[in-house]
Amino acid sequence: MSRSFHDDAWLDLLERARLAAAEHRRRFPGDPGAGQPLETLYVPADRVTATTTAEFGAEALRLLEHAPDAASFESAFGVDDAVAERTRARVLAKLERAPVEDLRVDFEDGYGARSDDEEDRHAEAAARAVRAARADGTAPPSFGLRVKSFADGAEARSLRTLDAFLTTLTAEADGLPDGFVVTFPKVTTAEHVAAFAEALERLEVGLGLAERSLRFEVQVETPRSVIGPDGSVAAPAILEAAGGRLTAMHFGVFDYTASLGLMPWEQRLDHPANDFARHALQVALAGTGVWISDGSSNVVPASDRTEDVHATWRVHADHVRHSLRHGFYQGWDLHPAHLVSRYAAVYGWLLPHLDDAVPRVRAWREGAAAEGVLDEPATVASLLRYLRLAVSSGAVDEAEVLETTGLARNELLGSGRRPS
Repeated sequence: MSRSFHDDAWLDLLERARLAAAEHRRRFPGDPGAGQPLETLYVPADRVTATTTAEFGAEALRLLEHAPDAASFESAFGVDDAVAERTRARVLAKLERAPVEDLRVDFEDGYGARSDDEEDRHAEAAARAVRAARADGTAPPSFGLRVKSFADGAEARSLRTLDAFLTTLTAEADGLPDGFVVTFPKVTTAEHVAAFAEALERLEVGLGLAERSLRFEVQVETPRSVIGPDGSVAAPAILEAAGGRLTAMHFGVFDYTASLGLMPWEQRLDHPANDFARHALQVALAGTGVWISDGSSNVVPASDRTEDVHATWRVHADHVRHSLRHGFYQGWDLHPAHLVSRYAAVYGWLLPHLDDAVPRVRAWREGAAAEGVLDEPATVASLLRYLRLAVSSGAVDEAEVLETTGLARNELLGSGRRPS
């Protein structure tokens, strides 16, 4: 073989390439492999008790009676009639087994301004309630609190509440319970994020917690948390300021649209202005291991009449599907009715594609081409991601997917959400 350069001639370039690849892996480690919830339930701190999630689940099950069969279920949620019966059965099972996947005790907008004494009492009471629910097994796998915003001038109150909640939560526990996260709202500058990360570090030391055990998510609710003051996308600076503690960025529909000057009737999850912001986050955070959660819908049943419940479900299910189509699989819920429509929308969106995905994955595993389709590796990866979500969300049983695709369990689970 004729060559112009010896291998040693490239050593400096190869070292630069190696260092660049290592830095890329540091900044973009990929999927963390933990389980992203489908939903986060926000409950004002003064309303949280040890039985809150059980009560929300029971009320969601009662509301499901407004769609007692496949036909009414199809009408209420806009689900494909071919999977309406199966979707309803899966929603029923999910509400009976694990209606809430993630709970956030809210000390911010949903709670409002209170006296220091009152908020102190609620911080301690809510922490005791969550601790009791964890002890009896009724708490969701993920939980935490949303503190007040530094941007609103409530820094001292925010940290005081966080301190009281954590001190009470860990008082009789061996360290920090699994699944704990703090929500830091209304970010306007990365400096606030850095200060909050340092506060968490000090709390770890003061409470004797493991290093970096306190993690947090930020809420994207202001223009400067989407596009920074220098005109660049803000997410990388926020991620860097968090010092390795950031788990997710949650989009806030109503604060964000209000901050742009939109009229009240345009404050909705599927507004194009929100799509722009979410997609900026999506591109900036791809590969970082930081999750994105969509926001909430503010529609709730006007009464317990079936027509009012169905009207709420149709709007919320449409919003959930909008998020799903754009690649956002988690969202906030505020009412028991939202639990029903979220799972109905997710399962009704996933199940119609099962009969297409299964033979394509089986063909890939057997080294053959599926009928009419020759899938590239990137598409196979997407098909596997779909099957993992279908299983971990509760839309389909793991055993069924393993049997029909021929996948080994480790191939199916890969990385992604925990089985629920």
